[in-house]
Amino acid sequence: MSTSPARSLKTLLLRLRMDLSPLRDSRDFRLLFGSSLVTMFGSLMTMVAVPFQMKQLTGSYVAVGLVGLVEFAPMVVCGLWGGAIADALDRRKIVVLSEVGLCLTSVLLLLNAVLFPAPAQVPVLYVVAALSAGLSSLRGPSEQAIINRVLKLDQMGAAFAIQGLARNAGMIVGPAAGGLIVVTLGPATSYGIDIASFLLSLLLLVRVRPVPRTGDHTPASLRSLVEGVRYAVRRPDLMGTYLVDIAAMVFAFSNALFPFLADQLHEPRALGLLYAAGGIGSVIASATSGWTAHVHRHGRAVITSAALWGAGVALASIMPNIWLVAALLAFAGAADMISGVFRGIIWNQTIPDEYRGRLAGIELLSYSTGPMLGDARAGFLAQAGGARFSLGVGGLLCMAAVAAMAAALPKFRRYDARTDEHALAERARREVPVTT
Repeated sequence: MSTSPARSLKTLLLRLRMDLSPLRDSRDFRLLFGSSLVTMFGSLMTMVAVPFQMKQLTGSYVAVGLVGLVEFAPMVVCGLWGGAIADALDRRKIVVLSEVGLCLTSVLLLLNAVLFPAPAQVPVLYVVAALSAGLSSLRGPSEQAIINRVLKLDQMGAAFAIQGLARNAGMIVGPAAGGLIVVTLGPATSYGIDIASFLLSLLLLVRVRPVPRTGDHTPASLRSLVEGVRYAVRRPDLMGTYLVDIAAMVFAFSNALFPFLADQLHEPRALGLLYAAGGIGSVIASATSGWTAHVHRHGRAVITSAALWGAGVALASIMPNIWLVAALLAFAGAADMISGVFRGIIWNQTIPDEYRGRLAGIELLSYSTGPMLGDARAGFLAQAGGARFSLGVGGLLCMAAVAAMAAALPKFRRYDARTDEHALAERARREVPVTT
């Protein structure tokens, strides 16, 4: 009897322990993961530098929020088209060429900061932000489609958690370092570091082996895009993942408020902490994500996690100091990470390879356009009632929208990986081991 608590604790720790088998088993996943990791640190510095530079140039909530808005149209168009070409062309080549293009956008930002006079920098920031969003959207579906093929289906949840851990560790280190660098050395230095990260990333990407597709190859066209959208619409479980995530991000994502919130809390040098807080929570959630492998009702898990994300943001708006605000943002980030793990499992365990690129394009839109629109929403609400008002109202609207989506999509709410027809069919198609 005396060993029972120790045995229970050991069992609990084993259930929480992160599954690292994707990194052990697949060389190409390691290369793709390393490339994303390197790129991410540079890109996160740029993520801090662009709104900071815009705030310096304009001092306007709306001008900063519009950075996200101008990225929306390129994200939508290129995300959908990126999915179509991912199902028609060499996915590896698409990833490499997109990375080259993204590197060139950072070169433009550097030249803009160094060479152009201050008033002329504003339109260039908007144009380059739109270009960067479009190129990222072209790359995303092909990269995700490759990852789906170089791993076993049972490893997809673990892979998403590993990616999430790295991404959110970057959200701690990258924005914190980015905030310090941009405040002390200026935006140009941040853009220079981003360029270096892209060059290193490309050295890893060119070593990834081409991955042959299975099934029919659909030529990229408007018709193929429509076919992909129709497939998604016929799947309420997929539509639930997209709509819940978009609603959560549009209403509760508020990074555009952070430069102003740091000033109001009398902690301008702690700007990086606000950007990093969500990543801290997400890292903790990722590092203890082993338990997610034992959850099968993924739809219910997505709904619960998205609602907790909104609750964390709403509570952050009423905290009296920057440390309590950061703590609540960390809680929200943890909830969002868990929601992302379960969305990723549904996507990658149920979608056939012939639709993988196009559906990855829709997935990218669901988790990328939401933050952009969220920043624009946050800026307009803050202009009307201030940063805290925008943060709190956004969190409450998020909770209400998630509840409405859950009520409207009962099949998504009841999704169970053990009995879902699409999950069972895809598992049967993938019984042949993946070559790594």
